[in-house]
Order: sequence, then structure tokens, then C-alpha cells
Amino acid sequence: MSCPLPETKESKHTKDTSQLANESVITRLPKRTVVLAFASFISNTPNSEHSTFVTFSFHSSAIMIDYVELNTRLQQVGQEHLLKFWDELNENERHQLEQDISELDLNELKLYFDRATTSLSQNGLKLDDRLQPLPEDKLLSISRSPEELLASYRDEGLRQISMGHVAVLLMAGGQGTRLGFAYPKGMYDVGLQSGKTLFRLQAERIIKLEELAFDATGKQGTITWYIMTSEHTIQPTLDYLEGNNYFGLKKENVVLFKQGSLPCFEYDGKIILDQKHRIARAPDGNGGIYRAMKSQGILDDLAKRGILYLHAHSVDNILIRVADPVFVGYCAQENAECAAKVVEKSSPTEAVGVVAIVDGKYQVVEYSEISSKTAEMRNADGRLTFSAGNICNHFFTTAFLHKIGSTYEQELKLHVAKKKIPFIDNSGKRITPENPNGIKIEKFVFDVFEFAQKFVAMEVPRDEEFSALKNADSAGKDCPSTARNDLYRLHKKFVEAAGGIVHGEECEISPFVSYAGENLAPLVQGKSFTTPLYLCSNRENSAHL
Repeated sequence: MSCPLPETKESKHTKDTSQLANESVITRLPKRTVVLAFASFISNTPNSEHSTFVTFSFHSSAIMIDYVELNTRLQQVGQEHLLKFWDELNENERHQLEQDISELDLNELKLYFDRATTSLSQNGLKLDDRLQPLPEDKLLSISRSPEELLASYRDEGLRQISMGHVAVLLMAGGQGTRLGFAYPKGMYDVGLQSGKTLFRLQAERIIKLEELAFDATGKQGTITWYIMTSEHTIQPTLDYLEGNNYFGLKKENVVLFKQGSLPCFEYDGKIILDQKHRIARAPDGNGGIYRAMKSQGILDDLAKRGILYLHAHSVDNILIRVADPVFVGYCAQENAECAAKVVEKSSPTEAVGVVAIVDGKYQVVEYSEISSKTAEMRNADGRLTFSAGNICNHFFTTAFLHKIGSTYEQELKLHVAKKKIPFIDNSGKRITPENPNGIKIEKFVFDVFEFAQKFVAMEVPRDEEFSALKNADSAGKDCPSTARNDLYRLHKKFVEAAGGIVHGEECEISPFVSYAGENLAPLVQGKSFTTPLYLCSNRENSAHL
């Protein structure tokens, strides 16, 4: 089948909010006191009628920034050094620093640092004596399960989708820096014949899955697409989706929200200044999704829409089966609160975390936490005992996410990394250190596993469901070339399984034609194709107009 290749509109550049905001009205007072009267307030409203910037005018009384009061608050938690350049700041800079400080829960951060340093001291400890593999009745292997069982799970998943009970939670905060790409990673094109980006492939898979659910049940359900971005990627992501008409999804069913951040610390617990008037901050990890969902109204939105189940995954897996009905159906039938897709480790030394049980609780154990002796253990059938490789592909019930948001979020583990963090020295000069000088704190999405009353896992074939995009082609691994070739190889496999013959390697199937290899026989059975082959739908070019 010959198809014209679709074009994707270029993304708009990030809007400069400073050009949209009126300048603050500033009155100069004696040192250490500033009066600010705001002329306007800018709000980004992705779910408003036009998903654009709206300006509101204020005529409230002036806001006083009192140095003494601010300094007293900081002294109580040992962070008064944040004001050491106060006399050198102009009024705008003082207000920015005060705003940075006001956004921090200073007492909570003190507890965070104490917990983080405890975590740091435990880095490198082996967990072998406390470790157990996943029990067989909690792990479903796709390759070792009968087709009839998988079909029943698929039917259940499609039924849930048709009733509007399923949503997708996409973790897309990262930029393509390591790819030499200055935009959100979801906007990256790995070089497919179609030119489709990661965002576009995933959007089209959602559309196709809604259609498959309708075909199976006669009911039209909606899969809401929740996208967690970062502070820096939310606007270019929104511009890109708007510029391409959400790739055929309804605008009201695509919901963007921002990942949070945490300040960076020196080893003694002092918060680092990135500029004289700005605190050094870093994203709080994909585990920040739970706090963000609660604080930004996503949990409430789930309840309002009647969503019961969420499929959560990272943006950089080109083979992701978005809202996979087999996975959703399996978890729903098992009454699981939380679940993970895993792949079998390729070798004992593969640098990937494994889903296991530690002290009776489910968690992801990093490869550095297991000795080589334990990593090399094998079952009677020769398979690795600890083989369930984590691929950031999870299932949650909405009820479980509410429980995390209301009860357990503050108990999430804190993961600490020593980093080279730019800082302002005592003379006021910004220094970029050559060696690690502080710590960044992150939370991980999988650290909620231990709070689930019912947890299950599904082992999926790596060559069908996992190909990460993390590095430039020069790395030769987890890069655009490997992602592209893995997709071509899988799609060739789909064609051949449906009775077609493909001569060559470049084989691509549009999600509009097939979500995961289904319904291809009428198109390819008994036919021979020479690559490059691109199987597409007649609506291919209208999807983004």
C-alpha cells in the first residue's frame, strides 16, 4: 500500500510570559522593606476555551516584604543565609526571592533533608538477606499464558475503555537534551518513514484503541490523556499539541499539568542559591506525580469523569501499548490496586531495577542493591530468580491514587544523588563546580508499590513492548536508531504473522491501521512487499489538520 507521508506542523516557540505581563509598580523605601503593587497577574490555563494566557487586573493594597519577618522565619530552620545578598538586590529581585521562599514548606524541607541524609548513608547497602522474588501467582507472563486467557483479559480491558473507565497518565517532563534536541522529548522524531513523533504515535494509538473498544462493545468510550510536564516543557508541549490539533483527540480530553520541584542542598542542609535572588531547584522526580495530581486538581478531575483505572508510563518508550487492554483487563479482573509491566532481564548484570519483595513489601530494587551472587541466582528452569526488570509502565486504580494523595505521599522514599550544582559564593560570584558539592532529592513513581493491598505484575516480551529513547545515536544503545529499528522489526513481525511477506527491514504500520498487530490479514495475507513499506489509513493526512 502506498501512502503519502504525513506532515507534522512545526511547534511554536515557547511564549515569553514576561512580554505579556505588565511590569510591577515599585516604590522605593528604606533598605530591607519593599512595597509592590501588582498591575497584573498572568495565568496559564491549558484547559480554558483557548488554552492561552489570560491577564487579570488587581487593585489590592500593596504587599509588604519585611526583611525582619522573613529573616526570623528562615532562622528558625537554619536557612537565613538565603538573605545574605538582600542589600544588593533591587525591588524586583527581592520580590522574586521572597516568592521563591514563600513557595517552600520550610518545616517539611527540614524533615526532607534529615530523611535524605539517612537515605544517602544507606546507598550501596545490599538487600540480599531481605529479598524475595515475585510469587508466581502475582506474575502473569504473556509468553507463557494461553491465548484464550489473554483474550479474556483483552475483552475486559476493551469493556472498561468503552465505559470511559480508563485514562492514560503520561510522564513527559523531560527534554531531549541528551539527544541534542532542545524541545520536550515527546516531540522527537526518531526518523520513521512517517515522520511521526513520540507524542503523535501515542495519541494515534489512543484513538485506535477507542475505536477497537467501540467495535467490540458498541459503546463509545473516551480515554482521557493526562500529561505531566515540567515547568520548562509545559508551554512548548501545549503549543505543539495545539498546533497539530491534538492529533485528532478532543481538546477537552487532553489535560496537562506540571511536575513539582525541590530545592538543592549543600551537604550541611543549607539550601543553595542559584543566583543572589533565586533558589537552586531541581525536578522532584517522576514520583512527584502524586503530589502534583492532588495539588493541581487531577485527582478531582478523575473522579468527575468517572475514571477508575490509569495506565501510567514514561514518554520515551516507542513501543508503548498505551492503555493496553490486556494489562488493564488483567489488573481489573485481579482487583489489583497497583501493578507493573516488567521485562525479563537480559542478563544478571543488566543495569535495571527489578520488581521484588523486600521485608514483605513490593518495591523496585536497584541493581546496585543486589550482590552479583544473588543477581546470578536461577530457578530450576534456568531463568533468573530476580528477573522482573522494571520499565516504568504501571497501572493504578483511581481509589489507590486518592489513598496515596491523602495518606502516603509524605511517606514516599527520598532518593538522593550527589551532583555538581552551580552556586553563588560568598563574594556573590556564580560558580560552576568541577566536583559534586551538594545533593538533589527525587521521588520515584514506583515507590508507592509498598502501599498497595493487592499488587500484581505482567511480564511482556521486550521486543514487542519496550524500546527506550534516552541517548544520541553515538551511544549505540537506547537511541533513535535502535528505537526506529525496533519498531520496524516489530511491525514486520506483525505483517508476517498476518500472512504477508516482507522483503527488507523498513516496515511501518500506522496506529490507525493496527494498534498491536490486529486486523492485518485482509490487507497483507498472501501478499509480498518490498521495503520501505508504510501501511497507512486514508485519513492519515487529515488527522492533524
